[in-house]
Amino acid sequence: MVYTILLFLFAGLSEIGGGYLVWLWLREGKPSWYGLAGSLILVLYGIIPTLQKFPSFGRVYAAYGGVFIVLSILWGWGVDKKAPDFYDWLGAAICIIGVSIILWAPRH
Repeated sequence: MVYTILLFLFAGLSEIGGGYLVWLWLREGKPSWYGLAGSLILVLYGIIPTLQKFPSFGRVYAAYGGVFIVLSILWGWGVDKKAPDFYDWLGAAICIIGVSIILWAPRH
């Protein structure tokens, strides 16, 4: 389970970080190497989920969506300095519950 969680975190940070670098390049006029670095990180993001042990692409990406939401809230808090409110945390908790059900519910 730790391996699974670490891969989800690494994938999420790769997607958000890569996207953020592309954002800075295109929206805030940063040098083109920001866009190149961000693009390479986004390719890495595309590879990381394939390392998951779950056999279903759909379940992995559905679960990743919940993790991405939580990481996006944390990114906004840490990088953009926008503190999450009660409803951000409540929504994030609901997402994590959903991710847990998708990944670890007993199936026959």
